[in-house]
Amino acid sequence: MELWFTEKQTDNYGITMKTKQTYVHEQTEFQELAMIETEEWGNMLVLDGMVMTTEKDEFVYHEMVAHPALFTHPNPEHVLIVGGGDGGVVREVLKHPKVKKVVLVDIDGKVIEHSKTYLPSIAGKMDDPRVEVIVNDGFMHIHDHKNTYDVIMADTTEPMGPAVNLFTRGFYQGIYESLKDEGLFVAQTDNPWFKADLIRQVNRDVKEVFPLVRVFTANVPTYPSGLWTFTMGSKKHDPLAVDESAIPELDTKYYSPRLHKAAFALPKFVEDLTK
Repeated sequence: MELWFTEKQTDNYGITMKTKQTYVHEQTEFQELAMIETEEWGNMLVLDGMVMTTEKDEFVYHEMVAHPALFTHPNPEHVLIVGGGDGGVVREVLKHPKVKKVVLVDIDGKVIEHSKTYLPSIAGKMDDPRVEVIVNDGFMHIHDHKNTYDVIMADTTEPMGPAVNLFTRGFYQGIYESLKDEGLFVAQTDNPWFKADLIRQVNRDVKEVFPLVRVFTANVPTYPSGLWTFTMGSKKHDPLAVDESAIPELDTKYYSPRLHKAAFALPKFVEDLTK
């Protein structure tokens, strides 16, 4: 008998994959969590029925959350990651020698626990001495830490359950106040095929708070539609002003110095969502 996992991404569309076994399936304090071994994508983290990350394509998302922002800021010493309990963004941030401290705040400790067990290639750097892991509400952490961080990364689920407040103007205002004078932030902002209204709203909200806002994209095959957007809000520094020739080559699989500015070249229908 074959067993298949299906994520119903809209009422009329989904993605399905053949599975080998389910390691974990539980209801945590905040969400339904599953760790599944798949034939095509390796081990996979699923929250509330949605694919969060897989061993095969995780590098795309995690590299694009981390590197465009960190190469835009001239001296990113203190970094906050909101969400991201799988540890992939932590791993990428630590590739930057200028980073002195990484604080990861995830509301669900079970995500961290199971990621360390079943996704070691992703979560394996969370015990690095530069990393502080806090199990708490990221919204409140930002509220309690004014003028603290150089870069903030919102590595959240879709806007449902515990992540609802992380797609609001109040959250972006809190981020602004938690950043230092040259600070910037980046957030995953879903896909333009099924969540166009969300991208429009996030763009409007961030523009009300930050003087400079840029949207960029990446291809993440296991995410709805495969085309994923990220939004960067900055107090001073423009990712399009970065000297690509000064970006060092890192140990990456997706991000590169050539891709840094290219990722901000949007398909017209996506660009129209940002106007």
